[in-house]
Amino acid sequence: MADATVLGLRGRVTGTVGPGLVGEVMVRVRGGAEAFLAYSFDGEARIPVGTLVVVVEYEAPRTVYVERL
Repeated sequence: MADATVLGLRGRVTGTVGPGLVGEVMVRVRGGAEAFLAYSFDGEARIPVGTLVVVVEYEAPRTVYVERL
């Protein structure tokens, strides 16, 4: 189960993140990769599929807020 240890980790967008959208990112955690629901940290950025991001906020159980690297 994921926890706050995802803060600061890098991930790749697998479902577009943007205003009015619930995106998805894959983050490498504990030797594997896990999918998280994702929102833009500033609430306005549109981040397309394939973009590398960093997790800046975590909300249990599977939601992260991200910024582009």
